[in-house]
Amino acid sequence: MDITVVGGGLAGLTAAIASAERGANVTLLEAHRALGGRARATDPPYVANEGPHVLYGDGAPFTWLAERDLVPPSLPFPARGLARMRVRHRGRVGMPPAALLRAAARRRLRAPHDRDFGSWAGEEIGEEPARVAANLMGVVLFDSDPSRLSAAFVWERFRRATAPVWPSPKYLVGGWTSLVERLARRAREMGVRVETGARVDAVPDTPAIVATSLASARALLGDDSLEWESGHTLMVDLGLWRGRDPFVVFDTDECGFLERYSLVDRTLAPEGEELVQAQLPVRPGESRADVTERMERFLDLSLPGWRERVTWRRDQVARGRTGALDLPGRTWRDRPAVDRGEGLYLVGDSVAAPGLLGEVAFNSAVAAAEAATGRRSAGAA
Repeated sequence: MDITVVGGGLAGLTAAIASAERGANVTLLEAHRALGGRARATDPPYVANEGPHVLYGDGAPFTWLAERDLVPPSLPFPARGLARMRVRHRGRVGMPPAALLRAAARRRLRAPHDRDFGSWAGEEIGEEPARVAANLMGVVLFDSDPSRLSAAFVWERFRRATAPVWPSPKYLVGGWTSLVERLARRAREMGVRVETGARVDAVPDTPAIVATSLASARALLGDDSLEWESGHTLMVDLGLWRGRDPFVVFDTDECGFLERYSLVDRTLAPEGEELVQAQLPVRPGESRADVTERMERFLDLSLPGWRERVTWRRDQVARGRTGALDLPGRTWRDRPAVDRGEGLYLVGDSVAAPGLLGEVAFNSAVAAAEAATGRRSAGAA
């Protein structure tokens, strides 16, 4: 069987490997000159990824990668990082507030998918713990108002992010690029024909697996139904001369997040410097200038003296490329289907597959490969 994979990010590379494992002759087409998609990183000396730098070790994608010896050298969550975790709450950066601890203590609660998180959690755990828990989830939702989303969607992520199961999370040495390189090498070893700089403007011959953003897939396939809510956030990467900075700052006021990744992986920044990534969701109708001003106030509170210590800075706005957001009444099963019929499959982080953040892309890629090669229905993800 000949299979074409369109897109050479993590999802496309995973789909190519999974298809080749099942005996398919695979051609992977990537429009850019470099593989990786959103997993591409900046060139050294500051190695900054487009988003969170961790791979959750308690999910199916990690197991899939580990079984194939595809997990790059990685580092665990640092024990010393616990003492340097901070929370912005009521305009101050300090230790976790009692309201957050009360929310985390109710882990056995099960949330409905057909109610918004704010009203459900307000009844179950109290208004203030509900607000704090919702805003804390800016770290994985990239949304300015998580309270409006499905209660089950937000609560599942809150439970997982606040108490990840060992061996989670894993910090990949060198960032996501190290994983992209391993996947690409394995794909080529298995006979996958990889073409970069190969822009696809028409639906390829089927069977085909489209592993692009939902917006790109919508344009390529001419299918206006390929829509789903996603995040909208400002990301700022900073190179800083070393100081007495926290490791992580969660933001229960404005749904932001900040992490000093070089505390774990010193290869990400030059000697004597740190690499910090911060993100702050953009509010509806908010200008770039206004969200940047709010971001810099967040940085002022979190990183004392940061303005005088900056050695490098990158600002970018991510819209519609931070993963699916499920509104009340919807679950992952309601998202655009992986199996589009007639030998066409869709994979990515906003399609009908379970998981947290990029895990959706991995899970959908494996499901699509299995369906395309006749192993099972893609709906069995």
